[in-house]
Amino acid sequence: MEKTRLLSEFRVGVLKALADPARLEIIEFLKDGEKCVCEIIPRLGKAQSTISKHLEILHHAGILERRVDGKRTLYRVRNPEIFKLLQILDKLILSQLHPVVEVLRA
Repeated sequence: MEKTRLLSEFRVGVLKALADPARLEIIEFLKDGEKCVCEIIPRLGKAQSTISKHLEILHHAGILERRVDGKRTLYRVRNPEIFKLLQILDKLILSQLHPVVEVLRA
């Protein structure tokens, strides 16, 4: 029982970290590999402090890894399986939207 509860808490942490459009955009941007914060900021068009907060949330949830290279901080996706999870979520959402679209067309 304790193991199940602990796993549920970890799931909630990951799902909360994913529950923001900017954080999802960061993950998608990192799909091609490691990027410097200096590349992420202009891509999202948000303040450096905002991006740093999002990156910290994703890092704390175990979704991203970071390393420092001189003055640059680089981030990458820790486990590429996250992209499969997002793909499954997209399919789920689209399958739920299809009946709604059909009703609206009628």
